[in-house]
Order: sequence, then structure tokens, then C-alpha cells
Amino acid sequence: MFFFFVGGVEQQVRQVLKYGAGRCISCGSTADLVHYDKVLKLFFVPTWRWPGKDPLMHCNNCNLFYPQSFSLPPLSSSDDSSVSPRCRSCDRILQSDFRFCPFCGSSL
Repeated sequence: MFFFFVGGVEQQVRQVLKYGAGRCISCGSTADLVHYDKVLKLFFVPTWRWPGKDPLMHCNNCNLFYPQSFSLPPLSSSDDSSVSPRCRSCDRILQSDFRFCPFCGSSL
């Protein structure tokens, strides 16, 4: 007997509590504080949904969910991008003497 199962559990944003509450720990872009739902999908169809316990941070760029305690502080208006160069690929702030981005490896 052969049984083939396609499905899994994923997280989806239910409600945004605060836009731009921090920065993503993976890609460094802006992350939002959100309430989320866990969704069971069978054959790519959502079949069952239940709420998550605590609010999480969610990055719209890389779709990562992570605890608020791990979040990097948001970029403030006092950060001057003209002093510190940014990577053209991942938009992270770099030191001026770097020739390659240490986060994504692209050349500057």
C-alpha cells in the first residue's frame, strides 16, 4: 500500500499590531509586530486554523516569523545612509572599507 501525503503547518499574519516595530534578524529589513494564526494545509488547501500564543515579529521581505525579544532595533531617522554605505542586494548597512557584503556576499 502506498500513501502519499502533501500538507503541513504554516504561520500566517492575522493582524498587524505595530508597523516598523523592528528589523529582521535575517535580512535586516523592516519587520512588523503581528498576531498570527497557525494554518494546517492538506494538498495546499487550508483546512484548519488556530491562533498563535504570543505576538511575533514578521518580515515582509523574507517572510520570517520570530520572537520580539530577538528583534533588532528599528532604523531611526538619525541613521544617515550617506555616512555608511548600504548593500545594493540586501540593503544592510556596511562599513565603508568593505568590498563585499558579509551578509549576502555580493560585491559593492
